[in-house]
Amino acid sequence: MRGARKVGKVHARVVFALALGLSMLGMGTAAASENPPPPDARAFPIDMHRFRVLDRDSGPVSYYRIIQDPAVGFFIRGVYTPALETVTLFADVGDGMRKGVERIRFRWRVWVLPVGANECVPGHGDAAANVYIAWKRGLRWYSVKLAWSSGAKVGETCDKIRSPLAASDTIVLRSGPPVGAWHEEEVDPDALFREHFEGGNPNAEVPELQGIGMLTDGDQMHSVSAGDYADFVLYKRLITASR
Repeated sequence: MRGARKVGKVHARVVFALALGLSMLGMGTAAASENPPPPDARAFPIDMHRFRVLDRDSGPVSYYRIIQDPAVGFFIRGVYTPALETVTLFADVGDGMRKGVERIRFRWRVWVLPVGANECVPGHGDAAANVYIAWKRGLRWYSVKLAWSSGAKVGETCDKIRSPLAASDTIVLRSGPPVGAWHEEEVDPDALFREHFEGGNPNAEVPELQGIGMLTDGDQMHSVSAGDYADFVLYKRLITASR
């Protein structure tokens, strides 16, 4: 592998304003997309260099780096070691992607699962890889954290938070080994939001999509944790895509 470099710490374009802390926040299986994107949907890849440290929810030392691999392209690797403060990365989707995104697709793999971690046990909520999807309505932020857990049951929804300014769920998307193998995921963000924040109402209005985050952590269990993230793509119909 070549071209590794530290992801620079900068102010995020938007505040991922979950003051309760993303590392403690919280795909429901019903919201997981089983169908490919519509044939007239255009793919909008997110450049991995757009992910930046979310200052408000991060410690002073970033433990992520961008790596270029001939077989994979650019991906981000997070390696958490005990005593570090957790760091969250975030990429704003941009104004043209606030509405109308029908699918979000990404790949991830884990290398080291934090020992004893389990998102559904208070005080044990670490994971080798987490992907956040965030929306905003007025002053209230919503997020779903898709977790690759060490030990929680796949499909469980844990760590629900509801407050006037933030709503969040953690959904266990994968759990345990294998390590070192890439897995591709795909979600319907509107269906995901409605399932978790609107009681499954298919007609509920979905607020504007804000961005995607990632977190590798092991601070609660004081354990090493490591995972990779790559190939984030948003799919939106050409007739509604902003140019």
